[in-house]
Formats: sequence, C-alpha cells, structure tokens
Amino acid sequence: MLNERLQGLIMDQRTLTRSLNTLAKRDEALKEALAVYGKPTPRQRPEGFEKFVNTVVAQQISTHAASAIMGRVKKLLPRCTPRMLLEASETDLRAAGLSFRKIEYLQGLAEAELSGALGIKTLGSLSDEEAIERVVQLRGFGRWSAEIYLMFSLDRRDIFPADDLALQVALGRLRKLDHRPTAGESRRLTESWAPYRTAGSLFLWHYYQGQPL
Repeated sequence: MLNERLQGLIMDQRTLTRSLNTLAKRDEALKEALAVYGKPTPRQRPEGFEKFVNTVVAQQISTHAASAIMGRVKKLLPRCTPRMLLEASETDLRAAGLSFRKIEYLQGLAEAELSGALGIKTLGSLSDEEAIERVVQLRGFGRWSAEIYLMFSLDRRDIFPADDLALQVALGRLRKLDHRPTAGESRRLTESWAPYRTAGSLFLWHYYQGQPL
C-alpha cells in the first residue's frame, strides 16, 4: 500500500529529500555519506517512443556521441513515431550514425509498438515487474534499460538497477567492501531500502561522481 501511495507523488526535490531522510534513519552508512556528499537532484525524462529510441541509440557509446547521433535521427524523423521510423531508409539511418544492429533493434521496437505487443502507453498501468517483463521481450533491451525507463519516465519509486556498474562501485564503497558487488549481491544489500530504492539509486550515482560538500 505504501508503494502505491508513493507512485502518486512527483519525484521533486522535496519528495526525494523526504525519501532519503527516511532511508538515513534505517542505514547509518547512508546517513554518514549524505552528511558528507549532500543530496542529489531529481531526474525526470519524458516517456514515449522517442525515449525508447534514445535508449537504443545510446547503447555502448559515449553520452556525447549518443547526443550527436540522436540529433541527426531527430532531423531525419521530425516526428519520431514507429511508422516514420519504419518508412525511413536504411541508408538514411546509417548516414545518421546508426549501426546495422541498432537499426534492427529500432525496427523491431517500431513493429512491436505498432502491433500492440509493447504498448508504451499502457506500461504505466502495469506493476514494475510486469512492465519490465514486457520491455525485455524486445531485442536490444535488457533489464537495465527497462528499469531506467521505469525510474525516469514512469516515475517508479522502488527501482534499483543492480546491473549498473556505477551503482555497484558506489554501493561497494558505501558498504566498505573490498570488491565490487555483483548484481545479485547489490540487490540483497539494498533490500532494506524498499520502497525507496529509486531515491537510494539516485544518491549512489551522486555519491559515485560527486565531491564532498
């Protein structure tokens, strides 16, 4: 019930601060790190087909390169819709900077959305696991991609993308481990953060790249 009530709140700075303050009461290591590094700012991204396209574009390349390619894709597809993407020639998509493999992933994404197999607009009505299960059926989309979409586009509050390397490194440092925890270990180490694991994830990214106050 608590998690359902949290879904109705927008993850603004006040909500994020309240969630982290609650976690700090449960987790002494997190409390100490918050005092040194401060709190992160919320992140939100639009939902929809274009966000899924951006996820494919950004795979295994730098943020700068992904931004440049996505800019060219948006020029090619002023309205980034499944039908427009399928109508675009492979030559033009390659000229925008997309690999053959990524073009295949994007075409599969567009076909899944048009057929109703994905149903982006209906993902928000599903539970976290149901939405993740639907997304990972797509070629090119693993659990991490699905969890990131849920966190930032669907505003889900209890997501911990345990396959994220930066989160693993930050969690290992927070827990003073002598190794980088695996995805499974990371999930176990953050079970007590439920139902605020999204807030905990945001802090760990902040902790990973931040400087002490």
